[in-house]
Amino acid sequence: MPAAGSRHAAAIERAQREMLHEGASSPAVRTGAHGTRQRIGADVVCEALLRQGVDVFFSYPGGVILPLYDVLGDYPELRHVLVRHEQGGAHAADGYARVTGRVGVCMGTSGPGATNLVTGIGTAMLDSVPIVAITGNVPAALIGKDAFQEIDINGITLPMTKHNYLVRDADELPRVLAEAFHIARTGRPGPVHVDITKDALQQETHAGHPSLDEVMAGLPGFRPTMDGNHRQLKLAAAEIAAAERPVILAGHGVLHARAEGELRALAEKIQAPVAWTLLGVGAIDERHPLAYGYMGMHGWKHVNRAIQSADLLVAVGMRFDDRVTGNVRTYAPYARIVHVDIDPAEIGKNVAVEVPIVGDAKRVLAALGPMVEPVPAERRADYLDQLAGWRKDSEATSWHGSGAWRDGYLSADYVVQKIGELTDHEAIYVGDVGQNQMWLARYAGFRHPNTHVSSGGLGTMGFSVPAAMGAARGGTGREVWAITGDGGFQMTLQELMTLVQDQIPVKIALFDNKKLGMIRQWQEIIYAGNYHSAHLLGPDYLKLAAAFGIPAVKASRPEEVDDAVRFAQGVEGPALVWFEIAGEQNVFPMMPAGKGLSDLIEQWGGPDE
Repeated sequence: MPAAGSRHAAAIERAQREMLHEGASSPAVRTGAHGTRQRIGADVVCEALLRQGVDVFFSYPGGVILPLYDVLGDYPELRHVLVRHEQGGAHAADGYARVTGRVGVCMGTSGPGATNLVTGIGTAMLDSVPIVAITGNVPAALIGKDAFQEIDINGITLPMTKHNYLVRDADELPRVLAEAFHIARTGRPGPVHVDITKDALQQETHAGHPSLDEVMAGLPGFRPTMDGNHRQLKLAAAEIAAAERPVILAGHGVLHARAEGELRALAEKIQAPVAWTLLGVGAIDERHPLAYGYMGMHGWKHVNRAIQSADLLVAVGMRFDDRVTGNVRTYAPYARIVHVDIDPAEIGKNVAVEVPIVGDAKRVLAALGPMVEPVPAERRADYLDQLAGWRKDSEATSWHGSGAWRDGYLSADYVVQKIGELTDHEAIYVGDVGQNQMWLARYAGFRHPNTHVSSGGLGTMGFSVPAAMGAARGGTGREVWAITGDGGFQMTLQELMTLVQDQIPVKIALFDNKKLGMIRQWQEIIYAGNYHSAHLLGPDYLKLAAAFGIPAVKASRPEEVDDAVRFAQGVEGPALVWFEIAGEQNVFPMMPAGKGLSDLIEQWGGPDE
């Protein structure tokens, strides 16, 4: 995997040094672009960001947060990306966090600036992504008086954050911000919201930044369990020893914990196939002999069939959500379940389990590995041969594989496959939501962890382009591709100007079927072809890109795909490829809502058949 850029490596090293620095006080006087001046709350915010290793954040200014912008020039190490909408800033922070493993940061002003962040905060919460969202608020004396652009943003974000704060005193800022980053990244990651009154940003302060030990001492109730219970680990090892048809299910928690090596080692030791959730894509190299595929509502038929026939599921860092299980009464009817998750609230919430293990995926798998006996290859030979046969049949019926779908129109799966091949499967691929999201997860061919980014739990349309913007600012050295449908693209296309202004080299693959594709698919299959509001009018995307100053090309036939992708790769900054794809192509298989994994629809000829 390409090494992070020197700026990012230096930021991490600086953060580690600072967090080990015990209780350093901060100077009362600052010297910067303004000359010599008193240190104020806005300085504390910038200092805190630097101490946490932050080198870029995504924000949009407004009246009550202007004190921060007034001092920002004194902190040249902090790169500010001026987004065109606060939602884009939140998604950019999210994308940055997912590919780097560090905390992403976004900011906004009070009122609408703060509420515009909410969708991005909710997206991060449901996908367990560590971000810190900072907002300004009206002066403390005006809180509760319906002042201009005042709203109870703390009340709004309370159910969608790990924790949130309202800071009225500049002396509280060092502690609060240190706690916010610690909470966001520790245990089950997630968003933390810090709301700061304008007067707190303007107050003079001598308060020093706390050490990590002081932060932890101030959070006595926040002690996530990292190591699995020894007795439960022994029980899990016994379940594995007895199993004849085990399947390992890998979720987002494997990637958060950087547990890919431990997962692979366990799979190889017990000769068990590995399936993955949407957010678990990349937990194992898809070329690995034990990598079996993507599960769930639009997952591969052979994967769902393996789950339904398994006698043991070892689920790691996943939450058994409804898109994975379908009807829980018919889910994995023969399987005993070992469930590993760092959040005890997730274990047993949706599916009853035999062995619950609370802990960090990496530590739990590292401890479990030595407890299990190696399984000889011949013991699993018949089982793995059967799975291979199921896979061959499944891929033959679910994979379109050709460049054209019907009437000469491009098939979306072919385009995704070609993007994967032409980027040597080494890029970061950021999906939007809908059909394009499923095609990406199924057909791109993922080789590395944290190269697949997608809005899973909230299913946020418009996620792709701004999240790709943040991913590209993560400094991984990889190409970044935003894979988006025309519906999601039109929701956040204003961020094209951010890409241009900051010369962020995101390559956009726009799948234009002139439809809200997943809505049309559901209306065709579930609502007897009663189409309404699924047809989507769009602009001439070449002219749109030209208006933003972005090089663009259009591909409508299979023979144009390779050159179009290479065109985008040859552009130094952002580029757009407009793929005209078949308007009637569906994602198969499909599990209808309320049905189970054994009730997949594999093909569909239309509502009249």
